This record gives sequence, structure tokens and C-alpha cells, in this order.
Amino acid sequence: MICPFCGNDDTQVKDSRPAEDGVAIRRRRMCSNCGARFTTFERVQIREITVVKRDGRRSIFDREKLERSFNIALRKRDVDGEVIAMEINSIVRQLESHADGDVPSARVGELVMSALSKLDQVAYVRYASVYRNFREARDFEAFVEKELSD
Repeated sequence: MICPFCGNDDTQVKDSRPAEDGVAIRRRRMCSNCGARFTTFERVQIREITVVKRDGRRSIFDREKLERSFNIALRKRDVDGEVIAMEINSIVRQLESHADGDVPSARVGELVMSALSKLDQVAYVRYASVYRNFREARDFEAFVEKELSD
């Protein structure tokens, strides 16, 4: 593993332990050159996922982008980080099980909406406002009324 501070490729693992409910390994590392300490995570990747955008463009699935979406929606909300990690892992597993590895971006968005609706209603509406491209206050109102009636 390359040191993110000095670029040295000789780093040592100082500690390893399970993380994210056993689906990842957290490793504490130390650079033998500059002495910096940093953490890495190791996860199983069953297959490479390609996200197909609405306009037909294709991009490699980025787990960190998914995590950022959750963090933005859940900012200043009292939701346990382990629960969030488990939801993200669940979404990734569902995407990996997709038959050919090509997943429409709309599918990713719907999985995120479903997970957020279980975690926190405010985060759900925040994410929906961007995902569904709300333009006015009445868009929020219509969305909330629809969700409450379902």
C-alpha cells in the first residue's frame, strides 16, 4: 500500500480487525519512510459494476460516491454509523448481484431512496429533493403528501 503522505510503497500493517459488521477489514498502517499512520479498508468485490446513466454514458460504480450521498442526506441527523454502513453494504451487494454488471443509475437512486426512507425521513426527503430535481417548495409538499398517503 502506498503512503498517502509521502508516496513510499513500503508500509506496514500494525493492526487488523473486522469492520462494517464483518464485511470489511480495517487495517492500521504505518509508513516506514515518514512514520505517518493511516487506515485502509479491504472489502470483497464480487464483480465490477458499471452504472449506465440516463443519457447512455457509462461509468464504474464508485462506493465512495454512494457513501458521500448518504453522508450529505444524513448530515446532522442522529443515525448510527454502523447502521449506515450496513445499508450501504446491502445496496452494493444488490448491485453486484445484477445479472450482467450493468446497472441503470435510476436503480441505484431507488435503492438509496428505499434505504434512507427506513433510516430517517428527513434524510429521505433531502435526497429525494435532489434525485427528483425539486424546483419549488410545492414540489416538496407534493412529495411529502404522496409519501404520507402511501
